[in-house]
Amino acid sequence: MDTQKFVLFLIFSTSMLFLWDAWQKEQHPVPTAPAVQGSTGQRAINGQGETPVPGEKLVSALPGQSETTADIAEPVNASGRLESGEKIVVRTDLVTAEIDTAGGDIRRLELLHHPDKEDKSKPFTLLQSQYDHIYVAQSGLIGEGLPSHKTRYTAEARSYDLGAGQDKIEVRLAAPESEGVRVTKIYTFHRGSYLVDVSFEVANQGDAAIHPFSYFQILRDSQPPAGSIFMIPAYTGAALYTEEEKFKKIEFSALDKGNANYPKNADNGWIAMLQHYFLTAWLPQDKLPREYYAKRLGENEYAAGVIVPVGVIEPGSTDTITVPLYAGPEEQTKLASIAPGLELTVDYGWLTVIGAPLFWLLSFFHSWTGNWGVAIILLTMSVKLAFFPLSAAGYRSMAKLRLVTPKLQRLREQHGNDRQRMHQAMMDFYKTEKINPMGGCLPILVQIPVFISLYWVLLASVELRYAPFALWIEDLSSPDPYYVLPVIMGISMFLQTKLNPPATDPIQAKVMQIMPFAFSIFFFFFPAGLVLYSLVNNVLSIAQQWQITRMIEASAAAAGKQKKLN
Repeated sequence: MDTQKFVLFLIFSTSMLFLWDAWQKEQHPVPTAPAVQGSTGQRAINGQGETPVPGEKLVSALPGQSETTADIAEPVNASGRLESGEKIVVRTDLVTAEIDTAGGDIRRLELLHHPDKEDKSKPFTLLQSQYDHIYVAQSGLIGEGLPSHKTRYTAEARSYDLGAGQDKIEVRLAAPESEGVRVTKIYTFHRGSYLVDVSFEVANQGDAAIHPFSYFQILRDSQPPAGSIFMIPAYTGAALYTEEEKFKKIEFSALDKGNANYPKNADNGWIAMLQHYFLTAWLPQDKLPREYYAKRLGENEYAAGVIVPVGVIEPGSTDTITVPLYAGPEEQTKLASIAPGLELTVDYGWLTVIGAPLFWLLSFFHSWTGNWGVAIILLTMSVKLAFFPLSAAGYRSMAKLRLVTPKLQRLREQHGNDRQRMHQAMMDFYKTEKINPMGGCLPILVQIPVFISLYWVLLASVELRYAPFALWIEDLSSPDPYYVLPVIMGISMFLQTKLNPPATDPIQAKVMQIMPFAFSIFFFFFPAGLVLYSLVNNVLSIAQQWQITRMIEASAAAAGKQKKLN
């Protein structure tokens, strides 16, 4: 039994060390390395090296195109500086967007149904371009005289509002005409959707055919959103999906070192920037040839985007290219319907195979109750029921150990000076009594992956962000503000230790007494939803263990009484 408790102590201690190490990495990140010359797109930026420019393979693969792309402008601003023009404000039922006529970029995007983490009275701002943080959606055309994200556009109005009865808003930005080519950049915002259609309408009134390409990119720094200490930091960076290679993260550190590995050319998929709870993604239509790119632009500035062909536009013809932009929350039930693989942006870590079904079951219970806290309680009961046979076997083993603890103590006293003989005598005693000393560990070991998976579910699920439970618990994804749940959790752990067989080793006995208080402090920093899960699990475990212990002791007492009668 001493070994069992010591193993449990090591398991929980190691888990806390992992959390502490993750927090240390978040608070003291490794300094980024300087950009490596010659990485993708660097030739167009600094005029050096032999690395292909983004779009080079795509252009040369199309009929009628030359093998060189020297005349294609690099779509990325190497300095990362954003000029300012006139602001265009767009208001829908879900977002407030701000478009700048300098480049026609979306410079600011507020999500009206998601409060800010620091101030609940304000909407969360996903896209923004401030002095200390840059995260914007850019787009343009590649070709001589065609507008890029540096072009000055003109607009018909400075404010657009989605009125009653309207399903969408269309914002048209006109670029300066060049050699008979007129380009209009069009943003289409939809009611009840975080998808924005970004289009380029190209009218060729010149004398020769043109072969433009379009690019759509996300520019941002590596600054992650604010988080709580002891909370494993969620991934912040670029990501890409194709049918062939599936979901791939493109970490900023890999872009710093110039060794990022991801598929460049495809006719499907999407490219995105991810952060905790939210994402932005460019979603070109399937079967459209494209080239993906991601790169470091400068000090703490990165871009990820896609290049797609507009096609050959003959004189007197007009053509349009449209690529939707998703900028919003990682709502798991909706992402899969928007684009294949987009639901994979919700990161459950290495235990996704457990985390995904847990969230499905949690969502199922929420659809019944309308309360995520109640859904967590029902999920806990379901998990406990699934592990009931295994837990019962472990508790029976612990109950039997509790009965024979006095005999074990006598064995320890008899062979206290010879530890080898003492351990051998104890093993023989366990064999005679048909007791597995590690039987109580197995239920805990099996449930640890479930515990960690649920931690990731509560950490990564935007559905639980600011989700209330009851009374003072107004956000299940944040720690209990008054530490009531962690304190009750510690009390439940203390009561549970009283049901366990007492440790025969004095040092281990003291360690087991300290554990409930130590882990209560750790749980101060855990999401309230996770503490709620642990508390309910402990209460159910106490009830189950008490009942089994009572039955085993009653059976043992009856057997002893019968033996005396015989």
